[in-house]
Amino acid sequence: MSEQDYLKDISEIKDLMNRSSRFISLSGLSGIFAGLYAITGAIIAYVFIFPEPGEHLYLHSIDFKLLLVLLASVAILSIVTAYLLTSRKAKREKVKVWDATTRRLLLNFLIPLVTGGIYILIKLNSQHYGLTAALMLIFYGLALVNASKYTIGNVKYLGYAQIVLGLICAALPGYGFWFWLLGFGVFHIIYGSIMYLQEKKR
Repeated sequence: MSEQDYLKDISEIKDLMNRSSRFISLSGLSGIFAGLYAITGAIIAYVFIFPEPGEHLYLHSIDFKLLLVLLASVAILSIVTAYLLTSRKAKREKVKVWDATTRRLLLNFLIPLVTGGIYILIKLNSQHYGLTAALMLIFYGLALVNASKYTIGNVKYLGYAQIVLGLICAALPGYGFWFWLLGFGVFHIIYGSIMYLQEKKR
């Protein structure tokens, strides 16, 4: 066996081991769709739920419930879309979607996300809205970074971007809506587009 063949075999073995211990990367299209869902949800909230510019930000009980339903709808649509597109990608690449690695990924993703979600709900229920967008961005970013070690791809950089954006948002709470739109909408579309172009090159 030549040295070139030996190095090729070593490279293939390392790639196989890496894939066996890491979840397949999410489809770039899922990021784009998640961003579009977030932007659509933000537009609906801005037009139908939030008070008029200049009015004190106070949500009545029905508005609060509608906002929670809207946020849940965006999250569910994003999760279902990501699952369907990633399953299709996994089938095309002949790899498993659900295994021990997937369970570890979900566990590491959900711990900071659920913790943050519960804390945010407690603050919202107390009519404390000021840092809601910042907290959502920060906890979501932490969840992405925490889970990134179990997935192939550069999702950790999206996580870093969300954390930084959340911290900036915390310093400028009056612009929380726009930071939320930027983080969950625009950043997802940019990240998804980059991933999609990389997938096309492969």
